[in-house]
Amino acid sequence: MGFARPARGGLLLAACLLAPAGRGVAAQTAADGLSAQPPLVAVAGLPAPVTVTVPGQAPEGQPVAVEIVDETGRVLVRETLAPGQHTLRVTLKAGTHRLEARQPGAAAAAAFTLRAVAGWTTLVPPLLAIALALLLRQVVPALLAGIWIGAAIGYGGPFTGFLRTLDAYLVGVLVDRDHIEIILFSMLLGGMVGIVTRAGGMAGLVDVLSRHATDSRRGQCLTWLLGLAIFFDDYANTLVVGNTMRPVTDRLRISREKLAYIVDSTAAPVAAIALISTWIGFEVSLIGDALEVLGTSEDPYWLFLQAIPHLFYPIFAVLLVVYVALGGRDLGPMWRAECRAAAGKLVADGAAPLADFDTVSLAPVEGKPRRWWNAGLPVLAVLVVTFVSQFLTGRASLAAEGDPLGTASLTGLGFRGFGRAFSAGNSFDSLLYGAVCGCLAALVLAWAQRILRLAEGLQALVDGMKTMFLAFVILTLAWAIGKVCADLRTADYVVSVLTGNLDPRLLPGLVFALAAAISFATGSSWSTMSILVPLAVPAAYRLAEGTHLDAARAYDLLLGAIASVLGGSVFGDHCSPISDTTVMSSMAAACDHVDHVRTQLPYALLAALVALVVGHLPAGYGVPTWVSLVTGAALLWLGLRALGRPARDRTAENAPRPGS
Repeated sequence: MGFARPARGGLLLAACLLAPAGRGVAAQTAADGLSAQPPLVAVAGLPAPVTVTVPGQAPEGQPVAVEIVDETGRVLVRETLAPGQHTLRVTLKAGTHRLEARQPGAAAAAAFTLRAVAGWTTLVPPLLAIALALLLRQVVPALLAGIWIGAAIGYGGPFTGFLRTLDAYLVGVLVDRDHIEIILFSMLLGGMVGIVTRAGGMAGLVDVLSRHATDSRRGQCLTWLLGLAIFFDDYANTLVVGNTMRPVTDRLRISREKLAYIVDSTAAPVAAIALISTWIGFEVSLIGDALEVLGTSEDPYWLFLQAIPHLFYPIFAVLLVVYVALGGRDLGPMWRAECRAAAGKLVADGAAPLADFDTVSLAPVEGKPRRWWNAGLPVLAVLVVTFVSQFLTGRASLAAEGDPLGTASLTGLGFRGFGRAFSAGNSFDSLLYGAVCGCLAALVLAWAQRILRLAEGLQALVDGMKTMFLAFVILTLAWAIGKVCADLRTADYVVSVLTGNLDPRLLPGLVFALAAAISFATGSSWSTMSILVPLAVPAAYRLAEGTHLDAARAYDLLLGAIASVLGGSVFGDHCSPISDTTVMSSMAAACDHVDHVRTQLPYALLAALVALVVGHLPAGYGVPTWVSLVTGAALLWLGLRALGRPARDRTAENAPRPGS
């Protein structure tokens, strides 16, 4: 377990931190061409993947026996492998081991060193980062500390860990194409907001929206509805809704923390349950791979659609936002934030918002018209171009794979075909195309109406990008600590601790808790899904067969297992301070990141508790889904009424607004 001997575990952690400079993990090659690529570290007691490459041309090459032995000559694993690349798994005790990959009886061997660390040490980096962020209210040093500790554990020493923090992790995550596209999308969207703000478009849009959002309740409901409307991608949802509604909610004295909560709760939860979204392709592909291993003929997309009513947490999280908006009651830290905002202070004293569009350089030009379409049209351009690009790149991807849907007519696609084409698209490319078109639209509109000269428009673009710098730093650090967790195999250790023999009726509840723990610790819902879907789907099948459940109950168990992974992953990611979507919600709302995490956590916990108690656990015992949904909706309302407090009164609602 790793927790049984804390004294010995403490010595192991100290050894990891104080050891001299560690080695790399370059592939080692024997004289006969056999090579072995070890992982950065192994977790004691868990199978560690070693990539072995057998020389020769497949399929002409003959299979050969390959074994991995330790320093005593004991064979850890032996398999017959064809030419090509394969993964062999070895289980080691804590400590440093010299291993060899070889053909039995051969004089040549690929020798390498692999260090196994105590499992609990893999939890130290993310938990330390989370604890320091909440304790010190400083995200950057907290994340840096977590990355450095993780690098020291992985590479065998504090000095080497510091160097690897810089090159392997900070630089490493920035050379990732998807990450660069997200950063460019965020920076360009910030630049677009800078242009439309300077051109008076945002002020005009606020005037129009304020006619409908006349008080706090209506402002929150309007933000929620806009979040539902942009259902197809969580990143686009977060940045567009937050940047569009922030001036409106500021005028209504809605705290930045409340805006960040609404934005965050209508981003990933909505994308996870939408019939068409950038999430579906990933989710369906995981389900399809798991079903293929089992040899079943189930359609993974249809299976996903049937599992949507079982996604209790995303459904309850979205529903809770409406309750909060209409009921006018808030929980814990959010209640204090709303009381403060009602008095005219939108952010707390000493807060460090991740973006600031209220600078003098972005103030609207005096004497120029403030037209709403100078903001509305660029935002619409972002949404339309992103949506269309997602579909077109998906069609191109299917055509390249030889799928008939890639060349089928639009009328011949049907709903399911359209969903498959959309989900197969490249969301990162699509977001980037949308952001560029939004910037161009904003710049052209401001220049054509002679509101801004070209030089002024470009300066506003740069000023808008500058406001996103702190968010860019924190987003990079969040990705880096996610890479640390992947290298240390934190998720595998959590799975090993929390799994074992169980009653099949408890499977949905256990999987939900397991997914939540992994997603919270690693800050990544997609990584959690990729780890647990291949485990949960076969587990549901095996448990159903082993306990002789009837076909209907077995199918419900399968749907519950899939939904538990997806729902638990969204929950953990939703409230983790090291999650990229949580960072982006703080960025879009121009909110202090730690304040966003602290104020959102009670709502996320309430929705998760209800989802577990009346959703996933009863589902394992055959309770109909509709009963769980109705009961959960009622419990959410009652819980908010019992635990929440009203933060506003009519005097605060009718007081002059900031900037009015």
